[in-house]
Amino acid sequence: MKMEPKPLCFRPVYKSYLWGGTCLPACYGRADAPEVCAESWEISGHSEGMSVVDGGAYAGETLDALAKRFGAQLMGRPFEKFPLIFKLINARERLSVQVHPSDASAKKWGGEAKSEMWYMLNDGQLYAGMRDDTTKPGFRAALATRVAIHWLKKQNINHPVVDAISDAEKQEHHDAATRAAEKFLIRHDVHAGDALYIPGGLIHAIDAGCLVYEVQQCSNTTYRLYDWERNRKLHIDEGLRVVDWRLAPSIVRAGETAAGWRDVIQCDYFNLRELALESATTVAMAGSFHALFVKSGTVRVEAGGAAIKAGCGASVLLPACCGAYTLAPEGRAEILVTTL
Repeated sequence: MKMEPKPLCFRPVYKSYLWGGTCLPACYGRADAPEVCAESWEISGHSEGMSVVDGGAYAGETLDALAKRFGAQLMGRPFEKFPLIFKLINARERLSVQVHPSDASAKKWGGEAKSEMWYMLNDGQLYAGMRDDTTKPGFRAALATRVAIHWLKKQNINHPVVDAISDAEKQEHHDAATRAAEKFLIRHDVHAGDALYIPGGLIHAIDAGCLVYEVQQCSNTTYRLYDWERNRKLHIDEGLRVVDWRLAPSIVRAGETAAGWRDVIQCDYFNLRELALESATTVAMAGSFHALFVKSGTVRVEAGGAAIKAGCGASVLLPACCGAYTLAPEGRAEILVTTL
């Protein structure tokens, strides 16, 4: 069966986690999004956030169904499932300090391997990597101390130790725990257009106020090591056994704004490039789908005799069988283009 070589759009899958912000509906006109929205899964074949085609010949079908039916025609290679997830993330509060398994540690310990990339859509701060003097025993001991404090604060029981903790002392414990967490973590000032690659095994967190475009392996395995004293489950044992203490973060800083292509991130799982457009251009495809995110402006995406008008914040998937597609901007537009 032949797949139609036409662009695909999907209904976003919104996630309302407690740390979510209001940028997604406000910045991108997402009338269907909740007022407070942490994530939008833009293109995903994962069961916990499955994309459904919005319009066209495949309207109402899931990305997973298309991947199974068309295989390499869609993806460029015969994967068992669509290999990547594309998200928008908006953090009103800090995300947990967390880590994901690598391919090797997932094979050994279970879970889904997850390496990912954050592309900054505004200025902010990220946490990635640990300071040189951090040791696994020292970090584990610090986490255990904070967990004990957190447990005491959250228990609604009649106990003299708990009763003796005043509100001021609780705040002091919270502030001390936060300082202790930041003592180990490396904090990075980042700006719109900067990107950070996060391989499985690297400890990381997004700070409050960030708007991020994320590309990741098709996984939803996250181990929380520290959650800034919020009452959520932690996974210290699972997380510490997949940490790769040798990893160091590397930030790709924003490049020139001149028209043309800019390489951003190249890794074993995906390549992300940025394209600044001032006139129509035809893009050749070679053995991979192309996932587009319109960073700014409006662009007409044409392939296989079909066209989609994509405004700022829109995501479009070009199946590998398209072979080529044309981008025609209205004025100037900037596009993030991800391939295998």
